[in-house]
Amino acid sequence: MNVMNATQQDTPDKGKLQVNITSEITAYPVADASISISYTGVPDSQLEQLTTNASGQSETIELEAPPVDLSLDPENEIQPYSEYTLQIDAPGYESVSIAGAEILSSVTAIQNIALRPLDTQGPSDEVFVIPAHTLYGTYPAKIPEDEIKPINETGEIVLSRVVVPEYIVVHDGSPRDTTARNYYVKYKDYIKNVASSEIYATWPADTIRANVLAIMSFTLNRVFTEWYRNQGYEFTITSSTAFDHKWIPERNIFDTISVIVDELFADYLSRPNVKQPILTQYCDGRQVQCPNWMTQWGSKSLGDQGYSPIEILRYYYGDNMYINTAEAISGIPSSWPGYNLENGASGSKVRQLQEQINVIAGAYPAIPKLTVDGIYGPDTTAAIRKFQSVFGLPPTGITDYKTWYKVSEIYVGVSRIAELT
Repeated sequence: MNVMNATQQDTPDKGKLQVNITSEITAYPVADASISISYTGVPDSQLEQLTTNASGQSETIELEAPPVDLSLDPENEIQPYSEYTLQIDAPGYESVSIAGAEILSSVTAIQNIALRPLDTQGPSDEVFVIPAHTLYGTYPAKIPEDEIKPINETGEIVLSRVVVPEYIVVHDGSPRDTTARNYYVKYKDYIKNVASSEIYATWPADTIRANVLAIMSFTLNRVFTEWYRNQGYEFTITSSTAFDHKWIPERNIFDTISVIVDELFADYLSRPNVKQPILTQYCDGRQVQCPNWMTQWGSKSLGDQGYSPIEILRYYYGDNMYINTAEAISGIPSSWPGYNLENGASGSKVRQLQEQINVIAGAYPAIPKLTVDGIYGPDTTAAIRKFQSVFGLPPTGITDYKTWYKVSEIYVGVSRIAELT
């Protein structure tokens, strides 16, 4: 299908795209990869040819998109995003093709791709086709469940506390579909993927926050209660909208959603005297109605009116809903100090940060290496600013909560291969 319909040609808005390519094995960036971009359904229509830099990143380019108003209007029935096909090739790696990458007006689409090194059997081409966004396509409605699960405390399971996992196992189909693949996905990447699949990144920031909190709380309920494993399955959650949330292998995410997930990723929703995260179910509120649950279009309207995230959530789920923070985060060397590290700070946390930045700089040569002296001076500020610009965070040079955990995440990724060998 040629996505450039009449509406787009008459009033083309612009969205942005940026591509990040790493090795699936080492998590190191892949430089000199080539990215060919064409309209989905028009394979010979090459629009752009990009090459990744030493950080495995393409430049950020503008692409035509439908008018932004289409993604802001619940009554609109025109597809509010354009679709592009990305062909990625890099020496020594298998090629990947992604059809249906979504470009929304006024936001940046981020396409993260981990390439598999070529094996001895020669090249193979992996093709991913991204299905319609859940607010535009037709998907099965959520089968209602109790929002608080009975827990058998005498069983082998049930965590004593809420822990943010490093990875979850996503079953790409309905629970009983034995042909569906299981994917190991980083928790934060899963949340970013689902939010980008289920709401529009053009919506108000507090609407995005409310929806991200609902998605995370639902997911952490599945983790905490070991819902599927207790039924004999080998996964944490599914990609079926009838049971869980829409997750799509290799889909692009959006900058406005990514930065909010980085800010909130340890949070979930609670009710008084209930240990487990609440299974916060929702529907779109246009194709499907769901009394006592949040509706996505309704949350957008409340965000337009200036409601805060907790006000949006309480509007739907009641006044005894609270935002809580997990007691522990898996897979990190050490937790955030509880305050920003910036120019003039010193001590063991600064030293640890400098050590981690130096390991990351070994993989990402654009980031300068530091003298590990435990003093947060101009050099550390400059290195953090560069790190932030590479990894999509506001380049302040200050190590805040988002930056600390992003440093941690990248450090663990690029240092783990050294541990394995």
